Amino acid sequence: MINIAIIGAGIGREHLAALRELSSEFRVVAVVDQNLKRIEEIRSGDTFAALTDITKVLTDPEIDIIDICLPPHLHVSVTLDALSFGKHVICEKPLATSLADVDRISDAAKRSGCYVFPVFQYRWGPSLAQLRHLMASGLAGQVQVASLETHWSREYDYYSVPWRGTWSGERGGAVLGHAIHNHDLLTHIAGEVAALSAMTATRVNEIETEDCASITFAMTSGALCTSSITLGAAGDETRLRFVFENLTATSGTAPYAPGGQPWTFTARFKDQQHEIDKAVVNTPLEAVGFEGFFTEIGKAINAQENSAVTLEEGAASISLVTAIYHSSRTGARVNLPLLPEHELYKGWLP
Repeated sequence: MINIAIIGAGIGREHLAALRELSSEFRVVAVVDQNLKRIEEIRSGDTFAALTDITKVLTDPEIDIIDICLPPHLHVSVTLDALSFGKHVICEKPLATSLADVDRISDAAKRSGCYVFPVFQYRWGPSLAQLRHLMASGLAGQVQVASLETHWSREYDYYSVPWRGTWSGERGGAVLGHAIHNHDLLTHIAGEVAALSAMTATRVNEIETEDCASITFAMTSGALCTSSITLGAAGDETRLRFVFENLTATSGTAPYAPGGQPWTFTARFKDQQHEIDKAVVNTPLEAVGFEGFFTEIGKAINAQENSAVTLEEGAASISLVTAIYHSSRTGARVNLPLLPEHELYKGWLP
């Protein structure tokens, strides 16, 4: 049994719901939040401790994992504190807001011998399991192009939370807080990014940070990919399309768990459709979203074969965000990876 403490009862609500489904592997010992009422609102009969002091869970020898569900500006400091107490860490996105801070986390993780798991729950679900199976079987071939749409709606009520829409609190806009999951899926499926060009704008809400963006990616494989982002859509839709050599994979429009909704896998050559359909039907089922995410963490903690999100993958996501902000401000095409001498290596805050 893996004992876990959730820090923050906002998005922590979603983590708790998934952990309830995995109660044979995880035990939620405590939920920490400055507002005890928020904790009680998500309790639903659970027996975990409701706390306002994070020190109590950091110093508790029974707790194995600190699950950080706090505003972005607190992620680095709490992650470093948890590692210093010998705790594994799960950290909501973004892991950090500078590559220099990612380096600090990496060094601390090495010293402690503990894992850091950045949260990218979009990777899990039956449809994405089917896509990975098609890729592994050789039926898909190389990615040629891909397009991502993060077309969501965010209005006044969303930004009524004081830290949102600000550089000091949220540390970024739609690129950081909304499309980061789809960009992780892009690299998860299409591999590393070699270079990118980006434009960002604030067109929808009166906020400090961007709420629209358009980005082009050149992948190390040679594939060409695009990302369209807005928080001014009529509703919340995520749409992904990957065009491979031998098939085209197209998602539905579910905004938060694209792998949980059926995808279409269309053969380029009609005589291959039957084989593709057969492979899809024979793909083992996979839990959706956070449940799949935590399942793989449990395997990692217990030294089993797993596909848990790694600290290195979290670092790559921060590198992408850094490059996007640099490109949007300078108009330059940015090559990756970014080196320590890059002008935004220590942070992209204006």
